[in-house]
Amino acid sequence: MTDHDDVRDLLAAWAFGALEPAGERAVTRHLAVCEDCAAEAERLRTTVRLLDGPPLDEPPSPDATPTSRSPLDALLTRAFRARPAPPPAARHAAPYAAAVAGLRALLPELAGRWSTPVVHDWDVHATVAHLLAADEHLALRLGIDARVPGARIDEDADWTDAWERRTAEVIAHEYGRTPEETVADWSAQAAALLATPHAHDPELAAGTTLLMGIRLPVTEHFLARAFEAWIHTDDIGRALGLAVPPPPGEHLGSLVGLAVRVLGGALGAGAPPVLLAVRGAEEWILGSQSDPVAAELTLDAVDFCLLVGGRYAPDAVPRETTGDAAAVRNVLERAASLSWL
Repeated sequence: MTDHDDVRDLLAAWAFGALEPAGERAVTRHLAVCEDCAAEAERLRTTVRLLDGPPLDEPPSPDATPTSRSPLDALLTRAFRARPAPPPAARHAAPYAAAVAGLRALLPELAGRWSTPVVHDWDVHATVAHLLAADEHLALRLGIDARVPGARIDEDADWTDAWERRTAEVIAHEYGRTPEETVADWSAQAAALLATPHAHDPELAAGTTLLMGIRLPVTEHFLARAFEAWIHTDDIGRALGLAVPPPPGEHLGSLVGLAVRVLGGALGAGAPPVLLAVRGAEEWILGSQSDPVAAELTLDAVDFCLLVGGRYAPDAVPRETTGDAAAVRNVLERAASLSWL
């Protein structure tokens, strides 16, 4: 291994100010003569500043996901596990605050890569524009002005058509602007949502409203926004070859709970009852509550969320099953069909 390789392995720790004096001197000397390492070092330092991460002398979380691909992967893993970022929010809005911080963690790596294909027919720029459109409906409900002209809430329209039309409008509008301007508007709208009284007062946020074709408490709609922000951050990370850790355990549990409640409603009371067990969470009986359980389905929490988010086909998601295969298939197919992402 060369001195150059040795220094690159130290850059993540250097960005957090966590090197011993000898290591700090070695990195400083190398950065003075190596433009490539100096550029990466600046990106890493920028990421730390953006995140307002944990104290620099705090050791990494013992359950941090190991990675050997690059110093940036290690930095992102630690940065994501430092969530949520300010502003403070009530428990129901904290997952959204953390998901917003997660996407911000990727910002330094997006420069020059905005045209990278991500998901559907969107590149990175369009994916961020979609998030701007996706959060807009809740923002309008909470009294926040739209960042893009033409926003409206039509209660009589088919929500899927309206959703797709508005996403297309916002993406077309944002393609006429720079990616940095799109990010600035998405970030400003997210900050405005997190500054609303509804993000800080669970009692106020307990009131229901109709969004995306479903009536839920505002608390649940904040969770839906967190769900989508995380899914698309993961999409972008995969497209760029960067590992994006899942939400923190408590937040992941909240997203699982939301997905189970929506799935239960979609299945209805007449479906064959299936015991759904999500590792690290709880167990639920989906479908009929009066008939004997027909099957059992066990899924990992992240896999379950990716299934509901449309990132797994029903027959491809890792799972353990017993009992009626048709009843299990019905649950898996209905879960995958929920995706609006």
